[in-house]
Amino acid sequence: MKKQWLLLLTLIGILILSACSESTIPEDATGGEGTASSENVEQEVIYASTTDAVGLSPTLTNDSVSSSVMSQIYENLFERNPETMELEPKLAESYENTDELTWVIKLKEGIEFQDGTPFNAEAVKYTFEKLIDPATAAPRASLLEPVDTVTAVDETTVEIKTKYPYGPLLAALSHSNAAIISPTADEAQDLMQEPVGTGPFKFTSWNQGDQIVLEKNEDYWNGAPDLDRVTYKVVPEVSTAISMLQTGEVNFIDALPSEQLSRVESLENIEVTKKEGTPVYYLTFNHSTERNQNPDFRKAVASAIDRDAFVENLNGLGVRSDSILGPQVFGYDESADDAGTAYDPEAAKQLVEENGFGDEPIKLLAANRDNFILMAEIVQSQLTEAGFNVEIETMEWATFLDTARAGEYDLTFLSWSNVTSDGSEMLYPNFHSDNVGASNRAQYSNPEFDELVEASRTTVDQEERKNHLAEANQLMLDEDVAIVMYHGVVTAATDQSIQGLQLDPNGQWFLQNVTRE
Repeated sequence: MKKQWLLLLTLIGILILSACSESTIPEDATGGEGTASSENVEQEVIYASTTDAVGLSPTLTNDSVSSSVMSQIYENLFERNPETMELEPKLAESYENTDELTWVIKLKEGIEFQDGTPFNAEAVKYTFEKLIDPATAAPRASLLEPVDTVTAVDETTVEIKTKYPYGPLLAALSHSNAAIISPTADEAQDLMQEPVGTGPFKFTSWNQGDQIVLEKNEDYWNGAPDLDRVTYKVVPEVSTAISMLQTGEVNFIDALPSEQLSRVESLENIEVTKKEGTPVYYLTFNHSTERNQNPDFRKAVASAIDRDAFVENLNGLGVRSDSILGPQVFGYDESADDAGTAYDPEAAKQLVEENGFGDEPIKLLAANRDNFILMAEIVQSQLTEAGFNVEIETMEWATFLDTARAGEYDLTFLSWSNVTSDGSEMLYPNFHSDNVGASNRAQYSNPEFDELVEASRTTVDQEERKNHLAEANQLMLDEDVAIVMYHGVVTAATDQSIQGLQLDPNGQWFLQNVTRE
């Protein structure tokens, strides 16, 4: 009897040990070679963002984090092909210019918003009229400022009349802030909190400061996506987000800092995507001050800055070009790549000494973001070497933007993502005198420049537009209006199980065709 009990206890012990040693972790979660097929992989993308979205209405927001969420929910009449950089219809079927002021747009048929509301000409009219209504106070109302009237001709035809010939209209309609909203939903709820579009994913929940969750739109007009769910997690520290990518807590991050690139690239089972992009980062002057209006002062500053040395610090995440309009932006001319003031420290020192430019301190304003701080430190060192007296002042992003808008600086670094990839939509908001005190933080005002930019906006002849933009770009280089530090390279780091991610040159990305394998 004693032997029988010992045998029974031994068998029980073996069963317990066997149960305890059985892994509860899916095979593919360890990142080992035995990755499961897509049928066994959870079809979810978990993206880490350092900041939360501001809101989820394309009409009422103007920030990249909100846009990354909304771009999965909403769609535009037109989109820019990320490979050819040509504008193509999305919700639109086709368009024609019946005259210089009239755009007739045919819409795709049979599409519904995620709440069942029909997508039609009335929805387009509703969206655009709300965007340009002063009572809405839309941050990017300027996209459609030239629009005079929007008419729903019939269910699938929209007629847009402009106040003057407006060449960048299709580019403006491709901007994420011109995405089409459901009129029914907008009148029934707050789209900032509960968005409704025509896109491949629909809104599920938002725990502010923590995460936003989307789910697949089973009724999506262009075919339901493979992904079941998309989760946006707020992870304030980039270093923490990279650690979470390494452990599998998240499987997608973007906008990789140059100083963290080698760390991310060393991670097993992580793929890094890099693409030459549309963002531009530049040093500019407060052109409203007497000293900065002196062309010799601007020439001295431009001559003192070795931008090649700075770009070398970016670990391949920056493209070197003098041109304000980068290679991926409409209006770019490669002859402008080397058409700015060349690095010449001796010429800079001579100008500083002859004019006493080192006698008064220079306030160099910088946002407290990684590459902005790096730019400020390198430029301060180079300008000091030339004999300037430079003091750096840093502040957080929102305060920095307000301070620059008010012209409370001597030199500063600014950037522009070029979402529409159209040169007019870079030069007009940032340097046209109409926008001094608003988006023109450089306080730049030049009638000749204004005329060229206006000419690029007020013709529908695209070749003519390119010529005007090239002239405006060259004028800025001749006068050292702004000194381009670099053109951005957009980046993403994803778990190797993620396939089909579309990363656009403007930094936006789309998950419609993504699957996990």
